[in-house]
Amino acid sequence: MSNIKSSNIVITGAASGIGSLLARLCGEKKANHIFILDINDHSGKLLAEELNQKGVTASFIHVDLASRSSIQEASTQIKSACDHLDVLINNAGVVTGKLFIDHSDDEIETTININLNACMYLTKSILAGMIERKKGHIVNIASAAGMASHPKLSAYVASKWGLIGWSETLRMELEQSMTNVKVSTITPYYIDTGMFKGVKSPIIPLLKPERVAKGIIRAIEKDKIFARMPWLVYAMPFFKGVLPQRWFDFVLGKVFGVYGSMNTFEGKH
Repeated sequence: MSNIKSSNIVITGAASGIGSLLARLCGEKKANHIFILDINDHSGKLLAEELNQKGVTASFIHVDLASRSSIQEASTQIKSACDHLDVLINNAGVVTGKLFIDHSDDEIETTININLNACMYLTKSILAGMIERKKGHIVNIASAAGMASHPKLSAYVASKWGLIGWSETLRMELEQSMTNVKVSTITPYYIDTGMFKGVKSPIIPLLKPERVAKGIIRAIEKDKIFARMPWLVYAMPFFKGVLPQRWFDFVLGKVFGVYGSMNTFEGKH
């Protein structure tokens, strides 16, 4: 079982949204040191100050997760501030909601870099220390969108699909090598934050951020391999495997209305 108490924890995208909720929950559970990684200096510093005022040791580190050099610099700062890391939560993500043909090359590259590549680069930079200590936990916040097609989310789906595949493979490698380093893959449905503003889901309700954050903490503490939210998402791999593709499309698209959920998206188009 992984403990939050007395742990050194890194959270990417922690200046706002789910990341900031995770940081506060880790503070409530008496984490030893919380590293808040984000590109938003103002919000990140405010959160670190808030946690420090509550008696929690927290540090803000500026990072551009689309840049390998920025990730490496952030990793160096973390290592200079503490002798080991216990938990890494790869939480940061971006979304562009439009038809694939309308994506710019920069939008595609940024989505893949932040949602997938950054997770691998940052994990690789700290994994050797966890393996050496035979202790650690990597948490990758993927998405239910990484398990099925979602029109107007092509680049996002690609990044999350890749994240799930890498996360699962990493888990298997670490288990086979008997490192005792845990890997949890989180696959929530749409979360009711600004990231997915305007999304409409007629059957499956959008998830409340607080519920998701608490679910992630539970997954860490219980060493869960997968944490899918809500419970209905657990059925998705089964139905995708047994139903003909057209039937699966009908159920997900027509019955649950998932394929049209991005039609009212008000975020970045």
